[in-house]
Amino acid sequence: MSVPSGKPLRRSKKHRILGGVCGGFAEWRGMRPTTARLLFIVLTLAIPGIFVYLVLWAIIPEEA
Repeated sequence: MSVPSGKPLRRSKKHRILGGVCGGFAEWRGMRPTTARLLFIVLTLAIPGIFVYLVLWAIIPEEA
């Protein structure tokens, strides 16, 4: 994974399936959106991922 660029974390409009959280995280980290979604699925097995996703959806602003 690459180091986050200087741009802020935003929900993606381009790589959106539901709320754009995974797509926005992928753009911020410089990775493919599919990789971010797979990472989310793995994390869901370890922690209540749906709750985390909804919290991130609420607090991460959407890109302009």
